[in-house]
Amino acid sequence: MSDPDIAVLRQKIHGLSAEAYAETLRERLPDREVALATTPEEERDLLSRVQVATGFDVSEDDLEAAENLDLFACVFAGTGHLPIEAFEARDVAVTNASGVHGPNIAEQVLGSLLYFARRFHVAERQQEANVWQSYQTVELQDSTVAVVGLGALGESIVDRLDPFGVETVGVRYSPEKGGPTDEVVGFDDEQGLHDAFARADYVVIACPLTDATRGLVDADAFASMAPETVLVNVGRGPVVDTDALVSQLRSNGIRGAALDVTDPEPLPADHPLWDFENVLVTPHNAGHTPKYWERMADIIAENLDKLDAGDDDLRNRVV
Repeated sequence: MSDPDIAVLRQKIHGLSAEAYAETLRERLPDREVALATTPEEERDLLSRVQVATGFDVSEDDLEAAENLDLFACVFAGTGHLPIEAFEARDVAVTNASGVHGPNIAEQVLGSLLYFARRFHVAERQQEANVWQSYQTVELQDSTVAVVGLGALGESIVDRLDPFGVETVGVRYSPEKGGPTDEVVGFDDEQGLHDAFARADYVVIACPLTDATRGLVDADAFASMAPETVLVNVGRGPVVDTDALVSQLRSNGIRGAALDVTDPEPLPADHPLWDFENVLVTPHNAGHTPKYWERMADIIAENLDKLDAGDDDLRNRVV
């Protein structure tokens, strides 16, 4: 019996099963043999025989036996949990799931902005109390949105904001690359960054967690924001200084926050962020979509064609 082409490891993501992932790959790649590992022993065996493996993680010990492995397709956008040096040492390419989350997380961001613009949190409180009373709202149109991070996720967010007639300011590592926003500033441009925070009605965090972004939104950043600014974080919790955020909320320093990620995470039941009426907390759920495996299958299919052609310029390559 010939070796399979692709091994699907047994890790799950967003409540989606590895079995469903394997079946999606079989439908997308009918000419490829896709094998599903259901035990640690099966994972080790398949990793020793396949050219391509996909899943959340691979241990260094299992990599030692992966003599035929050319590509590990990580099903997470972040790869900081992977033994990157071990992959590099074995000349195994690593790709991530960048772009898979774009449409669904962008929709979550858009919903969060409308939630605060139309003040649905006020409507919820009044409904719970059986109160029929008009309240003031604002329009999203003509507002300014600062999007911190202009990768695949940030671009998806900006694309969906375009029909709403907002002004956008993008923050990225390489501002010289430009972007889909009306303006672009760099992470290391302190004046430009704080000017963006000062002008923004909404600050959207859509960047990964790196040395440059950890604690980026700190007390100093909040001081630059207007009292009417809303913070939306769909990136990583530690990009925002939680103590500074709580302090701002307690003093009405900002209008509110929509947090899909927090620091710490999960958010403890007794944490003060649960108690604010102007804070929307979701349990790192923005990444969920029933189309997750379909989009991963598209990435793998494209990269398999490139491997067959001897092209190492793989989509979403990080190693």
